[in-house]
Parts: sequence; structure tokens; C-alpha cells
Amino acid sequence: METKTAVSALSALSHESRLAAFRRLVQAGPDGLSVGELRERLDLPPATLTAHLNVLRAAALVHDQREGRVIRVRANYLQMNALLAYLTENCCEGAASCDPVGGCAPRKATGSS
Repeated sequence: METKTAVSALSALSHESRLAAFRRLVQAGPDGLSVGELRERLDLPPATLTAHLNVLRAAALVHDQREGRVIRVRANYLQMNALLAYLTENCCEGAASCDPVGGCAPRKATGSS
């Protein structure tokens, strides 16, 4: 990951509501949440959530997919893991005793029931 990309991601996460939204999406796993579900869980006005999601999208931390009339938002685990790797790549100057937390490997998405 390039420094500019890392700064963009960190900047996007530096707001309480955006960080909460991203953490909720990571917690939701690969199925993500509909925008409506995310809005209800965060108790944010629709326009405010849209603005926050736009910042997270611009930093490639989330992506969404239209499913009929619903927009489903998912955390971008590849970008999240790349950011974690960037932040820890020189941890303890590479000493074997320093083992930073590995990346997140969410379970496969489940089918709709």
C-alpha cells in the first residue's frame, strides 16, 4: 500500500460515525448490511450516513451492490488488511518475536434465506 492510500484510509476512519459504520460492516461479515439496516444500527439521518459512506467508498474501505431496491454495503477486507499490513510492516524492525495480528479472513457469504 502506498502512503497516500494509507493516509486516505486513516483519514476516512478518523471520524466517530465513519469508524462506527466501518466497524459495524466488518462485524457483519461478507454479507454486509443494507444501507437501511446500517442507518438504523447507527441511528444516523439518511443524508448523514450517505455522506459518511461516500468518504469510506472514496478510501476504498467499503463497496456496495444494488440488490433490487436495496443497496447492500460491505467492508472491503482486502483494503482493511492492506492497511493493517502497511501499519505493521516494520513492527519491531522485523524481529521474529514480534508477530502483529494477522489479517481478517471473513467466512464466506451465506445465501439469502
